[in-house]
Amino acid sequence: MMDDPNVERGELRGALRYIERINRWLGGRSALLTHLERWSARWPKDRAITLLDIATGSADLPVAAVRWARKAGFDLRVTAIDVHERTLEVARERVNAAGLGDVIELRQMAAQRLSDEYRFDSFDYVHAGLFLHHLPELEILTVLRIMDRLARRGIVWNDLVRSLAGATAIKLATIGQSRMIRHDAYVSVLAGFTRDEAIDLARRVGIGYVEYRWNLWTHRFTLAGEKPTVV
Repeated sequence: MMDDPNVERGELRGALRYIERINRWLGGRSALLTHLERWSARWPKDRAITLLDIATGSADLPVAAVRWARKAGFDLRVTAIDVHERTLEVARERVNAAGLGDVIELRQMAAQRLSDEYRFDSFDYVHAGLFLHHLPELEILTVLRIMDRLARRGIVWNDLVRSLAGATAIKLATIGQSRMIRHDAYVSVLAGFTRDEAIDLARRVGIGYVEYRWNLWTHRFTLAGEKPTVV
């Protein structure tokens, strides 16, 4: 329902705020920051580090990443894309309120079209969070291949584990929320991935440098890694 171009603005804003809380409480934020922090030991000192965030939503993760980088003494620049115009309006509000419009660029773009806009190795890292489960299999493979090609150093795929326990938990967790949140959260879990499915998708597009990690309590996983040439 959030993907409807004509979604009511207030309801969309409420749903995006809910996703922000989920990212903060249930590991979406730490899924990205933990990897960046570990990899930062090898970051070059003479230039900014660049990150592409695919399907950025309200841009809560780019804001969190830049704030972390500044505290750690790094210059992180983020390009954040989303295909949904009204979602990007909310993202712009958030980025501007954080005073980070100079380092977070927001663009309206479909992930499947990224190769038309950017060359190979255009970014140090590419992240996709809670997005690929929206796509049919062929498009998942396409986006994973694009992520690998655009990333100079590494990728982070952060998504949902599909399980009966996860579906039951999200039904309980969204009691009292709006119809949009209840619906979209439940169908998202049902569209998630098992461990074998996620690993197989990456393998089929030649991404062999990533490691699978998952959290039993949050029913989220990351498939992430740096390329061997970096390590």
